[in-house]
Amino acid sequence: MNAHTQNFMIAGAVGQLECALDLPDPETFAAPVGLALVAHPHPLFGGTMDNKVAQTLARTFLALGYIAVRMNFRGVGKSEGVHDHGAGETDDMALLLKHMRTQYPDLPLALGGFSFGTFVQAQLQQRLQKDDPAGAAERLVLVGTAAGKWPMPTAPANTILIHGEQDDTIPLSAVLDWARPQELPVVVIPGSDHFFHRKLQHIKNVVVETWHRRPAQPQA
Repeated sequence: MNAHTQNFMIAGAVGQLECALDLPDPETFAAPVGLALVAHPHPLFGGTMDNKVAQTLARTFLALGYIAVRMNFRGVGKSEGVHDHGAGETDDMALLLKHMRTQYPDLPLALGGFSFGTFVQAQLQQRLQKDDPAGAAERLVLVGTAAGKWPMPTAPANTILIHGEQDDTIPLSAVLDWARPQELPVVVIPGSDHFFHRKLQHIKNVVVETWHRRPAQPQA
């Protein structure tokens, strides 16, 4: 992502997995305030950890003081293996989290994803909440949520959902249908397509401005 990006490999269930780590600016943050894992869009349609939306999410977390870590899913870039429709990719993301926890055991966790990556991260959060609630993410950021494309689990009440008004890959209506019964707000970027062409700055702005707000409590 920049000259300071640290590339590394971890051992996955079906081979080595390519990862990238970025640290927040030490002149702004004396120490990282959290750990964020970012998941990229669908591998079979050109998705990689260098996707512009995935990079924007990583930069956004850096601006919040988080360590930002991305991974190329199996079969992408230098990562070995083949696409596994979200199941193996969720396992791989769990392995990345385990690896990062050996270095940063106590930092608050955030999960961010774009498109197919939202499915992976929502599944990982569901798994963490079931198996280790104390280790679950404090917050999710889901951009271009894959509702209607994959069976999206429910998301926590403080999840930040961002979607393009003119997304023709994952229609806004599908996301609203998924979010409605959960009473999850959806931030709609007017005029944006699925890849947020010329709209990437809005992702960072929305997340940074929303991050420290507490979600409104339902009225009795």
